[in-house]
Amino acid sequence: MYLFTLLGNLLIMATIWSERSLHTPMYLFLCALSISEILFTVAVTPRMLVDMLSTHHSITFVACASQMFFSFTFGFTHSFLLMIMGYDRYVAICHPLRYNVLMGTQGCASLVFWSWAGGSVMGMMVTLIVFHLNFCGSNMIHHFACHVLPLLKLSCGKETSSVTLGVILVCVTALLGCLFLIFLSYVFIVAAILRIPSAEGRHKTFSTCVSHLTVVVVHYGFASIIYLKPKGPHSMDSNTLMATTYTVFTPFLSPIIFSLRNRELKNAIKKCVCRKVCLVSS
Repeated sequence: MYLFTLLGNLLIMATIWSERSLHTPMYLFLCALSISEILFTVAVTPRMLVDMLSTHHSITFVACASQMFFSFTFGFTHSFLLMIMGYDRYVAICHPLRYNVLMGTQGCASLVFWSWAGGSVMGMMVTLIVFHLNFCGSNMIHHFACHVLPLLKLSCGKETSSVTLGVILVCVTALLGCLFLIFLSYVFIVAAILRIPSAEGRHKTFSTCVSHLTVVVVHYGFASIIYLKPKGPHSMDSNTLMATTYTVFTPFLSPIIFSLRNRELKNAIKKCVCRKVCLVSS
């Protein structure tokens, strides 16, 4: 599954770069999304696989902080990129005549840059806040990775509860802010689609949004199950299981969804693979 995640996202990136017909803002954002998913997977999954195959489960303080920084950076970057992909669909459907002006090369590059910058700031801020705390007592993390909530449970001091609340508020505000803007984009998109007179035109227009909308539902659906489900007597074990599922399955499903639900990308992938096979066979 780990290799499929890497190969699937690499295949999407290679197809977009090799096919000139895909050199559009939507596929530029998709390429950036694939990069963030590859880096997120590389930041977390290899260490998890090593721990699964080893009897000695330990991680240094610096490695733990680095893992948290990179996982939060690429995770928030993923959310910010999904948000600007929603904005791209909004401009394409609601303001098609102004699309080339609003989504020019420089503007798209700026949106991608600020998505990565925002993810880096969020990752650095959360990591610095958490590792500024004092840790006492047990040093055993009840999680498969250096996740923020299990680490906060190991901290001690009067400021622990306020820091925990602050970290949760920052993360939830950022994620819900992205989700709200995506939702707002689709409110205007649906309103614009309903004004299209023909059923075929409505179906064709909405089909350009299906893959993005599906990935948004998967991404935020898994996240809401992890962070919003009620606590129970075995909540620590169940949270670890759900977080593992989220970390592994979300990057795994994204290339499948985009390649199967997007006809243009699916045809381009087939064309690219056939071209490579023909070159090898000749």
